[in-house]
Amino acid sequence: MTALESSARTPTADPAKAGGVLDRDHRALSTGIVSVVLLIAFEATAVGTAMPVAARELDGIPLYAFAFSAYFTTSLFAMVLSGQWSDRAGPLAPLAAGISAFAAGLLLSGTAGAMWLFIVGRAVQGLGGGLVIVALYVVVSRAYAEHLRPAIMAAFAAGWIVPSVVGPLVAGTVTERLGWRWVFVGIPVLVVLPLALALPAIRRRASGPADPAAPAVPLAGRRIRLALAISLGAGLLQYAGQAVSVQDARWLSVLPAVAGAALVVPAVRGLLPRGTYRAARGLPSVVLLRGVAAGSFITAESFVPLMLVSERGLSPTMAGLSLAVGGAAWALGSFVQARPRVEPYRERLIVLGMLLVAAAIATVPSVLIPSVPVWIVGVAWGVGCFGMGMVLASTSVLLLKLSAPEEAGANSAALQISDGLANVLLLAAGGAAFAALGGGSVAGHTAASGAAGSHPAAFAAVFLPVAVVALAGAWVATRLGAARDR
Repeated sequence: MTALESSARTPTADPAKAGGVLDRDHRALSTGIVSVVLLIAFEATAVGTAMPVAARELDGIPLYAFAFSAYFTTSLFAMVLSGQWSDRAGPLAPLAAGISAFAAGLLLSGTAGAMWLFIVGRAVQGLGGGLVIVALYVVVSRAYAEHLRPAIMAAFAAGWIVPSVVGPLVAGTVTERLGWRWVFVGIPVLVVLPLALALPAIRRRASGPADPAAPAVPLAGRRIRLALAISLGAGLLQYAGQAVSVQDARWLSVLPAVAGAALVVPAVRGLLPRGTYRAARGLPSVVLLRGVAAGSFITAESFVPLMLVSERGLSPTMAGLSLAVGGAAWALGSFVQARPRVEPYRERLIVLGMLLVAAAIATVPSVLIPSVPVWIVGVAWGVGCFGMGMVLASTSVLLLKLSAPEEAGANSAALQISDGLANVLLLAAGGAAFAALGGGSVAGHTAASGAAGSHPAAFAAVFLPVAVVALAGAWVATRLGAARDR
């Protein structure tokens, strides 16, 4: 039984009767779940802007990185839990619980009087975010016919455009005028709209187990234990990546790195589809490609503003604006993959997208040459974001196409785990290479301070290897043919 067949339980499964994601049958649901994505996107962009001020006022600069890693490590666990929960009882409960936890974490961080409590709030946010993202995929698999899924995935991508452009500006203004706490405690107000729109529609169209006639399946204790292991292991790997950048404490990174790897490797093998590591055709390659694409792109993007500030003397604002075109380009790529006429060529489209991503990442460090104009970065990153828009939306579409109804939650969790874990591993490796070539001293300098702040080799050691990783993703994309056969 395919995901398309499962959607036949709803009136929208028949293409002749389903006009689109905004027709009368889908309007409330589509608006509600895209509003959820919009909320998460605004949090990701706005909270990051307010975070440095919050850490300074809470005397928590030494713990700054853990405010990010706490979110990620708990979200990994929540993704697996959400997949199990959604397959067993439907996506309604994990989605409602996730939105509630997300809002509670924001309130906890926004009212924190100490940095450790702020980090706890971020961890609660991560639990909510992990529950929500996987539950949304299950909603899409159940409530939308297969021919409508590319369009709703494109709408998810479009939901990031406005927050990526105005989020930092709004957060900066609120932080300066009202204080950083209002950035956190103000966002939960936005939870009311997604709850009011999405939850009633999900209750009607996607609640309950995938097969109501089948006996209830208990949560798999082994997968929950593996989820705990991968969360703890990822946290240890992140700690090791941070410790290696401290000259006098690099030896401290060895033990957590070994322990983290010992936890992550067997956990990943148990949580991802069999054959993922060798890029087996079909679902394993879809999951692997998601990690390769997201990890290489996010790692490169993390170092672009720092490179522009330290090597070319741009202000932080101008460095951030150089990437502003990316949100629109990403949405455009998602829009292209959603066109019905490109469906027979989806695998070729993904290969093209990964080639564009690899070319963009390889082009960006050319600005380390003083004669190369800085605007090259904006153009290259727009091309890369266009490619990512095609790739990420398409991997989501193919994953749901290859998943039976009772597997949609577990497979969606595997896709998100691949995405998040690749970010951790490639960021840790890139950070270690950056620090080993002297990049750790860049933060205290700018290009205007002279040669002491110039470390072009450190930046090249980040961008060029991840460009090779992205290029390898183009090969993995040639292994997706089984999706069309299914």
